[in-house]
Amino acid sequence: MNGLRIVHILSSFGMGGQERVAVDLAKAQLSAGHEVIAVSLAGEQEEPIGIAFRQAGAQTETIAKRSGFDPTLSVRVAARLASLRIDVVHTHNPQAMIYGTPVARLLRAAAVHSKHGINPDMARRKWLRRTVSKWVDAYVAVTPALSEIALQNRECDPAKLHVIPNGIDTRLYTPNPAARQRVRRELRIPENAWVVGTVGRLAREKDQGLLIQAMANLFSEHNRLLIVGAGSERDALMTQAKVNGNEQFVHFLGERRDIPDVLTAFDVFALPSRMEGLPLVLLEAMATGIPVLATAVGGIPDLVKHEETGFLIPPGDTLALNTSLSWLVSKPHAAFEVAEKGRQVVLERYSSSRMASDYERLYRSVVTRPRASPGGVALGAHG
Repeated sequence: MNGLRIVHILSSFGMGGQERVAVDLAKAQLSAGHEVIAVSLAGEQEEPIGIAFRQAGAQTETIAKRSGFDPTLSVRVAARLASLRIDVVHTHNPQAMIYGTPVARLLRAAAVHSKHGINPDMARRKWLRRTVSKWVDAYVAVTPALSEIALQNRECDPAKLHVIPNGIDTRLYTPNPAARQRVRRELRIPENAWVVGTVGRLAREKDQGLLIQAMANLFSEHNRLLIVGAGSERDALMTQAKVNGNEQFVHFLGERRDIPDVLTAFDVFALPSRMEGLPLVLLEAMATGIPVLATAVGGIPDLVKHEETGFLIPPGDTLALNTSLSWLVSKPHAAFEVAEKGRQVVLERYSSSRMASDYERLYRSVVTRPRASPGGVALGAHG
């Protein structure tokens, strides 16, 4: 089949789950012979994801959204891309859909949207999302739970709704005893210590503070917590650890570029988030063979089956988190038996190659459909 010219539109090139999904898709699409352009609506160029797109061989464009609602943005993006004869415009999460779907319409390209999270919103923005979704050819939820939320919120035509789970490059995430020893030596953590770790933005909705609180009576020289990531809650979290007198047992690593190695140093991966879609880092931890303990929010229960492939607790429940951690530290062999089942599930069902193949089939199905021009006249793929 002929190669496609695909545009991924993102609200920014900052590091995040949906951005990483778009990069992985771009890599697979470029390898398959397609052309890929990535567009950021934040106006920056050298953020990590922009660099990753270009290193993969994709073209990048930055077209800054003006403050407030910007009625010129879609026209400016379409004008920048007009000479490229685009086949597919793929938007990621609400802001990109609001501005990117009209771009597809102006360019007479297929419009595909991916819903990566719950996306709570104000009434005006919900109306905008429902309005532009009428122009979407395919609306993708990354988990069955998010698909149900999309239906409940009337986010799109049910006939256009698809489920394509996120995937990761499973070759990068595997048990690695040498990396485990190296990372622990670097952090001066005893080799026989029991280590709980978490990776993510330090933000209120990620609720890392609940993890510090739940581990308060478990901390010791041989029971540690690693918090990987950066964000607005860093100072508050560090203060919380100091107030409880446990700062020597809580390691703040900041942002890391060696997450596959860092994960190997964990004995438990904990994700205490208040809201999530299908977090890539949870897939990565499971692929590494680590027991995962997560809150039953968003699409997580679609992936983690309690006491089968991981462990689930309610969000915001300190006692449940403490009880589960206490059990995990006392039953390491049972925990790792569950972890091995979780690893097999990810290897079989959540690879980036499977994800890319699913999107390839979806793109092909919508590119061949006639679409309406801005004036309402039916057109083929390129008019």
